[in-house]
Amino acid sequence: MLELAPELGWPAYRVRPVQRWRGLESEEIDDCVAEEAPVALMYNGEAHVVMLATPLDLEDFALGFSLTENIVADAGEVSAIRIYERTEGIEVRVAIPPARCESAEDRGRNLTGRTGCGLCGARTLQQAIRRPLPVSSRVAVPAAALVKALGDIRTRQRLNSLTGAVHAAAWVVPGDESLLVREDVGRHNALDKLIGALARKRADFGSGFAVVTSRASFEMVQKCAMVGIGCMAAISAPTGLAIKLAEDTGVTLIGFARKDDHVVYANPERLVHA
Repeated sequence: MLELAPELGWPAYRVRPVQRWRGLESEEIDDCVAEEAPVALMYNGEAHVVMLATPLDLEDFALGFSLTENIVADAGEVSAIRIYERTEGIEVRVAIPPARCESAEDRGRNLTGRTGCGLCGARTLQQAIRRPLPVSSRVAVPAAALVKALGDIRTRQRLNSLTGAVHAAAWVVPGDESLLVREDVGRHNALDKLIGALARKRADFGSGFAVVTSRASFEMVQKCAMVGIGCMAAISAPTGLAIKLAEDTGVTLIGFARKDDHVVYANPERLVHA
């Protein structure tokens, strides 16, 4: 059973006084500003990587990162996650089997990852451009469910509604009205948090689809494929390398998903239009 510790008090945003100008008129107001913190992920006491992330849902982040980076093969291999607030940032200590920790050390990803970085710390091309196995998801995604999710996710981005500065990743199961959402200043961090939250719930990754409020870059498709998510929709454009990976792994890749418009770039068979 996964042992968790309560997250500490580092805020996800702060209220700061600012001067707002409209034309030649100005006013002093309070503004909500998103925070990003250095988050050190440590496995069995050994530092692995420091990422800049929103200090929110860090247990989900640690578990999702461990899965999408292939540090563990299954959520059951993570026995404990402990979070410690330090002066300079936050330490997240993850307990995994010793053999898995040795494998992670061999990959040597103990560098700093910036907010927008998905492949920071990889020493070789083979480490960076990992090719996951093809996904086996048979989910059928009605176009109407995608349209509904795009509307719902806007109302569920609580931190972004305050700050206007964070991405979101959402999980949708066709026929289920619920929507699971995670937010972060980094798009890949938000997706890792979502995957970690699903893993903690023992959710079936093949039963739904992911929606992200960002572009569809290579590492976003890579993370979905690593855990078996068969469909990802992004509100912005994909990259060429992302499309190629989606084609190779069988992930349905949708871009420019806005209201009732979208473009299918790879494996369109999962998307069902009435």
